[in-house]
Amino acid sequence: MKFLAIIPARFASTRFPGKPLADMNGKPMIQRVYEQVLKAEKNVLVATDDERIFSAVKSFGGNVVMTSTEHRSGTDRCYEAYLKQGEYFDVVVNIQGDEPFIQPEQIEILKKCFSDETTQIATLVKPFEASDNEQSLFNPNSPKVVVNNRMEAMYFSRSVIPFCRGKETEHWLSSHQSFYKHIGMYAYRTNVLSEITQLQQSSLEVAESLEQLRWLENGYRIKVGVTHQETIGIDTPEDMQRALSFLNKVEK
Repeated sequence: MKFLAIIPARFASTRFPGKPLADMNGKPMIQRVYEQVLKAEKNVLVATDDERIFSAVKSFGGNVVMTSTEHRSGTDRCYEAYLKQGEYFDVVVNIQGDEPFIQPEQIEILKKCFSDETTQIATLVKPFEASDNEQSLFNPNSPKVVVNNRMEAMYFSRSVIPFCRGKETEHWLSSHQSFYKHIGMYAYRTNVLSEITQLQQSSLEVAESLEQLRWLENGYRIKVGVTHQETIGIDTPEDMQRALSFLNKVEK
């Protein structure tokens, strides 16, 4: 199978404008992401709506295409970029542009989901551990997911799912071993990517502000791969400071 990894990268951000170009020890963040993805997939493409990001990717020798400023989601941006690059691929892997510590093994897990020919869309989850704190479980910025016996997503929520009836919340992690944190990477068969970009927003998507619920509501199946590695997403300048501290330790 032929895979294409696409990294959507916007300049505009309410909480962190210019985030893809933020310096990380001499390299812009988008370069850090790109180099990590290259370790797992040779076909990598940045999809941006900003000339500054376009120029930055070109300057470090990366592949990049300009896309519309009107896209509502990274999925839509990925599809335009896929069409513009002109080559056929079986699967598009959507890597968030603010994940400079994405691990090659995580991308490989996502790709392996497509060894099942029935897989339409795939994503990653990380099991919560009994040692995790209650605050991390109840964090609404960290969506949770429940899966069925075929390791397909049944539902995603910013609330904690499942609800452990009759138990105090501080005991939930130790009493139920199937809490999954959603890791926001996706991969789509290209024909499915074409279809889902034509769907209208759904009621559940609007309620939870989670795009993947639109796909579930319209009958698409989302295969779930399991990783035990944590990712460090960067949403704010404060997140960047923590990420730089981690990077300094890694690069010593």
